[in-house]
Amino acid sequence: MNHLPLIIKREYLTKIRNKSFIIMTFLSPLIFVGIFALVAYLSSLNNDTVRNIVVLDDSGLFVDEFNNTPHLQYKILSDTAFPEAKKEAETQDIYGFLYIPKTENLDDLSKEITFYSTDSPSVSLMGDINKLLENKVNTMKLKEAGIDSETIKNLHINIRANQETFGGQETSKLGSGLKLIFGGAAGYLLFMFIIIYGNMIMRSVIEEKTSRVIEVIISSVKPRVLLLGKIFGTTLAGITQFLIWVVLILVLMTAVTSIFGIDPTAGSPTAQMVDQNVNGGTQQMMQDIMMEINNLPIANLIVMFILFFIGGYLLYASLYASVGAAVDSETDTQQFMMPILMPLILAVYVGFFTVIDNPHGMVSQVFSYIPFTSPVVMLMRIPFGVPLWQQIVSVVILFATFIGMVWFAAKIYRVGILMYGKKPTYKEIFKWLKY
Repeated sequence: MNHLPLIIKREYLTKIRNKSFIIMTFLSPLIFVGIFALVAYLSSLNNDTVRNIVVLDDSGLFVDEFNNTPHLQYKILSDTAFPEAKKEAETQDIYGFLYIPKTENLDDLSKEITFYSTDSPSVSLMGDINKLLENKVNTMKLKEAGIDSETIKNLHINIRANQETFGGQETSKLGSGLKLIFGGAAGYLLFMFIIIYGNMIMRSVIEEKTSRVIEVIISSVKPRVLLLGKIFGTTLAGITQFLIWVVLILVLMTAVTSIFGIDPTAGSPTAQMVDQNVNGGTQQMMQDIMMEINNLPIANLIVMFILFFIGGYLLYASLYASVGAAVDSETDTQQFMMPILMPLILAVYVGFFTVIDNPHGMVSQVFSYIPFTSPVVMLMRIPFGVPLWQQIVSVVILFATFIGMVWFAAKIYRVGILMYGKKPTYKEIFKWLKY
């Protein structure tokens, strides 16, 4: 083990001095922020579009119901025949033409209203128009039945049940969503880190094997030490790159939003929802969000994220390194990658489709103990309140499996690193474990 620090240092310096590594370290945040800014800018342009709508109301019931907004401008026609009005709307720069015919009763009217446009209108636009017409028709229908709509409106009571744990901790309806976002982000981040830097370790082993450099190194270093050195060195390089990405993205995002005045949330459903509810519940929503964030086990999340992040990555990195040692080229790795990727993919699906429904159910609990899925599933469960002993047991199993996997991978690494010219089969790899 005396050579382990030297190997880690060599791997780390080799990675961070690589030209492609340096270029991608600084280019990736620029690309990410550039795409983000472009999408935000295009969304703001789309959000600023003003749609002109011509309305012909032969029924005379909705003339005073259409109010202009910054994005919708209504032109009410009167004393105009339907064919002329439709032709006028079609020939001019008009987004759509709303025709409300005159019918004998309101039931027939609800089936005869038609909206004409060149292209299919947006779902949100039709939803707004339908809601406006529906509210008016329902009010008139109640009047026909001799019922005062205002009285019914005043008698209507909205129920908003308070949520509280048996321990007395208050929660809100936003709690589950926020917990899923925090847990999902942590699990997905680990998933991407394993994919990106696991492949980096595998390529590094293949390059040294094909260049025969490994034959010189292996003469003075044990395969297990060399394997660990590669894993730890590449991990440090990956963490360095990741931290640089975080800092650069935050700096660039701040610069772009302040210099160019781009609102990153422009045009998003959340922003539109807030704009429509400025005076109706937004303040309460923000209070609920802050309350839920304060209720999250932040310290527990951070500690366990670090432990599961390290343990999960090291476990899969050892598998990637063993695959790199077993083959001669990156194209030969395909047959061995599926068994590695399947548990990761399964963990993501189990996390999103079972944790959101029942974070403490049997399926969620079982997969949060299996070491190949626990880093993702357990991280997604922790925000929902997992007993500390379960977290500790899962971490112990994860690191114990990593130690066993290093022994397993070192066996393959020891033989495969010196094998050339033939793509091994699973049967041959199994034989290597006996040497």
